Amino acid sequence: MTVATLLRNTLRNPAGLRPLLLAASVCLLSFATFWAAQRAAGVSMIDLMVYRAEGRTVLDGRDLYAMRATSVQLPATYPPFAALLFTPLTLPSVPGLRTLATAGNLLLLVVFAQLSLRLTLPADRLPRPWVTALWVAAAAVWCEPVWTTLRYGQINLLLAVAVLWDLTRRDGHRWAGAGTGFAAAVKLTPALFAVLFLIVGLVRAREDGWNPWLRRAATAALVFCAATLTAAAALPRDSLHFWSVTLFETHRVGSAENTANQSLRGVLARLLHTGEPALWWTATAAAVAVLGLATAVAAALRGERAAAMAACAATALLISPVSWSHHWVWCVPIALFLWTRAGARWALAAALVFCSYALWWVPHGTGRPELAQGAAQMALSALYPLTATALIGYVAVSVVRPWRTSRTA
Repeated sequence: MTVATLLRNTLRNPAGLRPLLLAASVCLLSFATFWAAQRAAGVSMIDLMVYRAEGRTVLDGRDLYAMRATSVQLPATYPPFAALLFTPLTLPSVPGLRTLATAGNLLLLVVFAQLSLRLTLPADRLPRPWVTALWVAAAAVWCEPVWTTLRYGQINLLLAVAVLWDLTRRDGHRWAGAGTGFAAAVKLTPALFAVLFLIVGLVRAREDGWNPWLRRAATAALVFCAATLTAAAALPRDSLHFWSVTLFETHRVGSAENTANQSLRGVLARLLHTGEPALWWTATAAAVAVLGLATAVAAALRGERAAAMAACAATALLISPVSWSHHWVWCVPIALFLWTRAGARWALAAALVFCSYALWWVPHGTGRPELAQGAAQMALSALYPLTATALIGYVAVSVVRPWRTSRTA
């Protein structure tokens, strides 16, 4: 349901305005309290400042990947297309930019909640999607991944909305896949969803020929290539450097063992007390990629699009060299999926993990204390990957296995 449709329905039925006003009031109160708490904490929105510096570097014609920004000298790590998108960030003042980024992310959170509900709940169980979305957003803003996304001024919600927009389009929609292609051109991790589209489409092509999943994959590939080629034309030197050098510098974004790194590589670095678990991570990530993607494909082939989303998102976050805790905003649709499939108990357990901030209870900061973690500390700093692994297992057992059994019966 679009905003315009929501307004028309409300005007036709004024009695339906009361739940909307209540939900909007609670959501605004939650957002205002959140905003005040972030300002009281003196958040720097440091990643937003890096984005702004990238945009300035592009406009000045300087070397993008030699740039260092902020007091901690952070480098550019995204593809060149992202830097092109960041050029408008140089227009407002820094205080104005921080305000716009916070307001924009809060609006995106409401849209993200609505798309998550649309994907995970049947329409007949969701009579007032925007009302429910406001309630979900009011609560979700306090979970750790969303908190840190806004704290750093990150773009995670924008990219997640782009992918979920694709997944909630009807079959045959002209632009389905464009959001995923765009997201992958900005930050490579969402490209795993395009791989999911392609594999599902190829499997279905054996019986159906050209199908909506192949169309999604093709659209995603075209948008990704168009964006990447546009960046190559505008920034040829930076593009060559990124795709030949920067892409493979996994150390560039930070220490693998950092407690904020909630990927398999981070878990293994802390477990093995080493800054670079290269061999172990490569083998483990490859195995998880195959199993997780196979689970997502099988769920999609059964028509379980929400399950496919959950498994694919969990897999992408696990196998990425670095999945900072703020990348895990996918916990919102995952928790809603668990609510509808596994029940309130499991959904609340997942929500507790992402609202506990437990990964920050362990020693962290300068001096790389994560390399000396004990067993309990390792468990706390691996809660997100453990939850993602359990989720993939749940999808495989509850969605995929019954389907295989029914086909062989």
